[in-house]
Amino acid sequence: MKGKYRIGVVIPARNEEEHLRSVILTLPEYVDAAVVVNDGSTDGTARLLDEFSTSRNIHVVELPGNGVGAAIDAGHQFLLEHWHDEAFISVVMAGDGQMNPDDMELLISPILAGVADYAKGDRFSHEKGLQSMPKHRQIASKVLSLFTTLASGQDTPDPQCGYTATSSEILHEWNWKKSWKGYGYPNFWLIHLSRLGYRIAHVPVESVYGSEQSGIRRLPFFLKVGTMMGIEHHRRNLSWMTSKRITPHTIFAAIAYGIGWVALLPGVSTDIERELVGRGIAPVFITLASWAVAHVFDKGATRTVQELRMNAKARQET
Repeated sequence: MKGKYRIGVVIPARNEEEHLRSVILTLPEYVDAAVVVNDGSTDGTARLLDEFSTSRNIHVVELPGNGVGAAIDAGHQFLLEHWHDEAFISVVMAGDGQMNPDDMELLISPILAGVADYAKGDRFSHEKGLQSMPKHRQIASKVLSLFTTLASGQDTPDPQCGYTATSSEILHEWNWKKSWKGYGYPNFWLIHLSRLGYRIAHVPVESVYGSEQSGIRRLPFFLKVGTMMGIEHHRRNLSWMTSKRITPHTIFAAIAYGIGWVALLPGVSTDIERELVGRGIAPVFITLASWAVAHVFDKGATRTVQELRMNAKARQET
């Protein structure tokens, strides 16, 4: 326990017999409960977990292989049922040993201090750097950082790091039926946390890599997750336009995004766009410029929505 918060750890595991024991045994002493979600493992993971069956703080959830997002959701939901209305922080640690347990205290500190509702690991800003991360993963993370920043309306330096800490307040409000179930889970959460107005902190954590292999197929992953981010980004903006969280920033962002789309559509343009094209400016440039302006307004809208949420929360507490 830390302050008023119980600390729970969700460990999604699929065929992690080699690493899982070490992950469990090195959990910090202040952790009140750990939930290992065995997501359809076909190796000795289930037998290994039998060793911890008598531990009162280690719980096991069995899934048939629903995907990493579904496994993490199941762990969060277990803690919600386990602690009901008690305040807690749910930390996600992968079962493959890629997350340093010594970083957990720093990771949860923004929530404990009341300056964030969700904290996310940032391997790029850690003092040890990314020596152990394969170069192709570094490049992919940078590309996804750009697109997640655009989709979420706030700077996201390391979106694919799964080392996260989530306040129980978020988990009580989260729409589990619509939650993303597979790879791309961190990106989906960042976009929707922005939509809901929750504050996100990025905390330096160590990049740990060993002999483990990723199960991600790169091209299908980028196509599927990229499409999801594009759709959820527009849903986020439109949801603000039809809610009490509409602001001037939101309106101007929507207008700028609209201008960008119109410039791309053949046979559809405004007088301003026809004038610019007539002066030799390509429609693609008009679109990119419009979307750049829209992103600036979108980031302003994200900050305003966070302020509105905090003001509403303060009024409820007084």
